[in-house]
Amino acid sequence: MISIIIPTFNEEESIGELISYLKADAPKDEIEIIISDGGSTDSTKEIAQRKGAVVIETPKQGRAAQMNFGAKHAIGDMLYFLHADTYPPKAFLDDIIGSLSNGDKAGCYRLSFDDDHPLLKFYCWFTRFDIDFFRFGDQSLFIKKSLFEKLKGFNEQFIVMEDQDIVRRIKKKASFTILPKQVVTSARKYRQVGILKLQLIFTIVLIRFYLGTPQKKLIEFYKRAIN
Repeated sequence: MISIIIPTFNEEESIGELISYLKADAPKDEIEIIISDGGSTDSTKEIAQRKGAVVIETPKQGRAAQMNFGAKHAIGDMLYFLHADTYPPKAFLDDIIGSLSNGDKAGCYRLSFDDDHPLLKFYCWFTRFDIDFFRFGDQSLFIKKSLFEKLKGFNEQFIVMEDQDIVRRIKKKASFTILPKQVVTSARKYRQVGILKLQLIFTIVLIRFYLGTPQKKLIEFYKRAIN
């Protein structure tokens, strides 16, 4: 059993289609889909329930907290964390099971966007390399539940870069693999802000994170730069 955990907040436009896609590509008795909602004010929860997902409301908002809360309710021995605007490749279940059979304890996919802009393709090209600097939550993350619990999950003190943090901690304890296929994630934020501008903002946030900048200052910079 693989538990797919999706943190949500006002994702009514996309969540139903994503759940249908996931269920169509995997046997019912081999996956459970958990929507870990952070207080949506739209129809996200109702749509997810109608589509057959397990919907839980988290006591604390924030991606790290929501994913941890979802993991606590998971019955699978493998956890798969997925963003609400990201689609794994077809046969993702086979990919994950195959990786486990090879002895991997955790891993992710390469990244692609639903946009053919050359710069976005260029950015995604780097995600094939096993370099922590190029690991992002959009790439999704699968991990043995036993290892996740040993690591005590995502660090809820991290409002941003929680994905970078947990991958670094995983690598200290177990093998981590990058599967050769790609997830497809939405480029809506890039289209709204501007591809060059947003990538520059992300790069600065990432560098400052590695330099030890406190989370509060990272968030303040991000919001100021976006606006």
